[in-house]
Amino acid sequence: MNAEIIAIGSELLTPWRQDTNSLYITEKLNLLGVSVAFKTIVGDRQKHLVEAIRNAVRRTDILVIMGGLGPTEDDLTRESVAEALKIQLKRNPDLIAELYTRFAARRQTITRNNEKQADTLEGAIVLENARGTAPGQMLDTVYGEHRKLIFLLPGPPSELKPMFDEQCMPLLRETLPVRHIATRVLKAAMIGESAADARIAPIYQQFKDVETTILAHLGDIQLNLICGKSIPEAAQARVDELAGRIEEELEELVYSSQGETLEQIVLYYLEMRGATLSVAESCTGGLIAQRLTSISGSSRSFMGGAVVYSNQLKTQFAGVPEDLIERHGAVSREVAVALAEGIRAQCGTTHGVGVTGIAGPGGGSEEKPVGLVYFAVSDAEGTEVLEKRFNGDRNRIRQYASQQALDLVRRRLM
Repeated sequence: MNAEIIAIGSELLTPWRQDTNSLYITEKLNLLGVSVAFKTIVGDRQKHLVEAIRNAVRRTDILVIMGGLGPTEDDLTRESVAEALKIQLKRNPDLIAELYTRFAARRQTITRNNEKQADTLEGAIVLENARGTAPGQMLDTVYGEHRKLIFLLPGPPSELKPMFDEQCMPLLRETLPVRHIATRVLKAAMIGESAADARIAPIYQQFKDVETTILAHLGDIQLNLICGKSIPEAAQARVDELAGRIEEELEELVYSSQGETLEQIVLYYLEMRGATLSVAESCTGGLIAQRLTSISGSSRSFMGGAVVYSNQLKTQFAGVPEDLIERHGAVSREVAVALAEGIRAQCGTTHGVGVTGIAGPGGGSEEKPVGLVYFAVSDAEGTEVLEKRFNGDRNRIRQYASQQALDLVRRRLM
């Protein structure tokens, strides 16, 4: 079965408000084996709401509508559902009585417009709202010869979440066939989305019962594998089989098979090896250290380091010889090596990382363009150095560089 979520509110179509409820509802539906096929945001206009609701009930089995259940003129969810499905909307006297009782208990004066919150769709089950004045509704109906489950929920998360957990989930469990969702998340570093897909598409296309999506970030590819079956072990076996095939194809590019971040994996390898790490960062400006220290317990393996942006501090904090910088320039293989070896010696760690580059937008030349970055990782076995050229703005280059540096450490530790 599949579902659609409609978030209602003109404010959600501005830059200042964001729909987060749909993420929560999606997670809960997935637990029941229901895939969310569509998410729609609609402003407070009845014509558009009716159109969105009709489209949703045509193409999905379950419709969750969030928001628009309040007392004001622009709260139009109930009216829109009634029009879209051509059913009656009746004012429920019991709900009106509850509203007046609730306002009286708070010693507040109720206005007549609050009574519209008691309008109930014909045949709907009322969902109590202990945390607000707008009750929800659940409608089990037939549309175009197919059964449809429609939920009307209040917009505030403090009201929506407990209502969905306490009332909607039990109703869905009673109604839906037993189905279990199994998932796996694989992550690969420093490979492009198209390059990754070219290699793994022939594999995942053989698994028609597993939904595979690829999400690309800066220097990172995330592969989400989802399979739904009536037997949980069967679903898990399918995603595990596909995950194994993909890992075989991408080999050492895959750094995580359970959704861990790259910094988590680096710290895992450091601790497993009994190793420690220090960093000397120039163009990344502390991003590598920030990512590592965002993980609880990182102090067991990550000792620290320095942001050596100026040539003077490259010498003072990482021991890079001044004449080396003069001969080769601050952005060079030689200086990256000196940074890695110098910070390792200064901090007394088993591994040291040095990063130097040109993040832009200025400072580049024909010989050394913006985006040129040198990386070095040093340990007792020697020092490895890598040259990379990244495209994009200053932030993009810095983010790519931090990802590349961590991946270089990971590969070294492997």
